[in-house]
Amino acid sequence: MSKILIAVLLMQLPLFANAQYQTHPNVKGKSYYVNPIFAGDYPDPSILRVGDDYYMVNSSFQYYPGLLIWHSKDLINWMPVTHALHKYVGSVWAPDLVKYDNKYYIYFPANNTIYVVTASSVNGPWSSPVDLKISNGCIDPFHFAYKGKRYLYFSNGGYVPLSDDGLSVTGTLKIAYGGWPIPSDWSIECFCLEGPKLMKRGDYYYLTVAEGGTAGPPTSHMVISARSKSPFGPWVNSPYNPIIHTRSIAETWWSQGHGTPFEDTTGKWWIVFHGYEKGHYNMGRQTLLEPIEWTKDGWFKVPKGIETDKPIKRPEGTSLPSKFTLSDTFDGPALHPQWQFFDEYDTSRYHFVNSCLAIKGEGDSAANSHPLLCTASNHSYIAQVEMFLQGKATGGLVLFYNSSAQSGILAEQGNILADLRGWQFVAKKAVIKDHVFLRLKVINSIVDMYYSLDGKRWNKIENSFDTSCYNHNAFGGFLSVRIGLCSMGDGIVRFENFVYKPIK
Repeated sequence: MSKILIAVLLMQLPLFANAQYQTHPNVKGKSYYVNPIFAGDYPDPSILRVGDDYYMVNSSFQYYPGLLIWHSKDLINWMPVTHALHKYVGSVWAPDLVKYDNKYYIYFPANNTIYVVTASSVNGPWSSPVDLKISNGCIDPFHFAYKGKRYLYFSNGGYVPLSDDGLSVTGTLKIAYGGWPIPSDWSIECFCLEGPKLMKRGDYYYLTVAEGGTAGPPTSHMVISARSKSPFGPWVNSPYNPIIHTRSIAETWWSQGHGTPFEDTTGKWWIVFHGYEKGHYNMGRQTLLEPIEWTKDGWFKVPKGIETDKPIKRPEGTSLPSKFTLSDTFDGPALHPQWQFFDEYDTSRYHFVNSCLAIKGEGDSAANSHPLLCTASNHSYIAQVEMFLQGKATGGLVLFYNSSAQSGILAEQGNILADLRGWQFVAKKAVIKDHVFLRLKVINSIVDMYYSLDGKRWNKIENSFDTSCYNHNAFGGFLSVRIGLCSMGDGIVRFENFVYKPIK
C-alpha cells in the first residue's frame, strides 16, 4: 500500500483522543456533548486539575507501558501526554494522580502492594516505581493532606500516614469508614467498598466511594457519598445515596461507579466515573462525565433532568486540536501512545526499521505471544496491517481479551491461518510467500477476516467469530477486547501501515 493512500486514509479518521470515539459524535454542536468522554476501555478515572489544565489517568492492568496520562482544556477533547510506568510490576489497578508541593505523584496498586511513581513535570520523565510495602487488602489508594501531613486512603475505608516525601509509610492502618448499607433486595455483585476520593468544601470533608461490585449484574456498581468535619471521620452518609447508580437494565450505561467529584475552572462541579455500555461489555468500562449540584444543606447530587446517555451541556474551555489516530505508519523512533504490550514490557524485543515495526517472535500462539495492543473506540470498524515474515515467524492480527480469549487471522510462510479461541488451523494453503496484508472487519462484535496480496483486492476466509462474550463477566480480569499485532515462532515479523477505520 502506498504512503499516499495511507495518508488519505488517516485524514478520514476521527480524532483519537477525544469524544468522537463512539459510534455517534460526542460533541453535539458547540453546546452539548454525549457520553462517553473516553470510549473504549478507560476504567477507574483519576482526574487532576492544575489551573485551567485537566489531566487524567486510568487503570492500565497488564498493558505496558502503563499509566497513560491524558490532557484536556475542556474535559471533552483529550490528548495523550506520556506513559508514567515503564517497569513491569503486575496488573495495575485504580491509580491516583496527585500534585503536591510542585511535584507529581501517581499512587497505584499492583502485585498485592502499593507503588508510587513521581515526576517534576506531568510530561515526565517519571521515576521507577517505589514499593510502599502496603498489603492487608489495601487497594485503590487516594492521597490527601491534612495540617501539613500526608496520608493514603484505601478501599477498605482505612488510611495510613506517609512520610513528608510521600515515598514511605510511617504508621499503621486505621479504619475510618464502613460504607453505605445497600438494601438487601438490590441485585449486586458484592458489597465491595472501593475507590475512595476525598475533598474539602466549606466546613466539610466529602468522601466519595464505589460500592456494589464493578461488574456482575448491571445494577451492581454505584457512587456513594459521605461527609465529616474531619478527614478521619466520623462519617455521615448522604441522604442522596446512591449519587449515581444503574437502576434498570433498560438503561444504556450499566455498572456505573468509581466516581470523582471536582470543580472546573469556572466554579461548576462535575463527576467523572466509568460504566459498561449495554450490549458492548467487551469494550470494557468507559469514562463518563456528568454535572453535579450542591443542595442547600450541603450535599451534592446529579441535577434533575440529567441522563447519562442524553446530550448534556458541555463544560466551558478551549478545545485542543489533535491529528492523533489509532492508525500508525510505524515511522518511529518510539511506539506511539496507543500501543501497549500484554503482560510484559521488553523493549529489546522490537525496533523500527524503514517505516516498519519489527517484533521478535515469542510463544507459539496468539495466546502466549504477548501481543502489541491498542484500544478500539467504536462498535464497528476495520483494522488492517501489512506484514513481512522473516525466518520461521508467524504473524497475526487478532482481537485479544486475554490468554484464554482471543481470535484472529494469522500468516506463516505460505499459509493463512485462523485462530478461534486457541483453535489454530490452516484456512488457506500455499497462497502467500513472506508478505501479506491482513484485515479484521468488526460489526458490533461479529468479526470477518480477510487477507490480501496487494492491499487492494481482499479475500475473505470462511471463518468468522463473535467477541461479545469476551468480557469480565465471562473471563474475569477487568479487561476488554483490544486489537492485537502478534509475532510468534522463531523469527521476526515486520508490521507496516496499520489502519483503523470506524464504520458508521
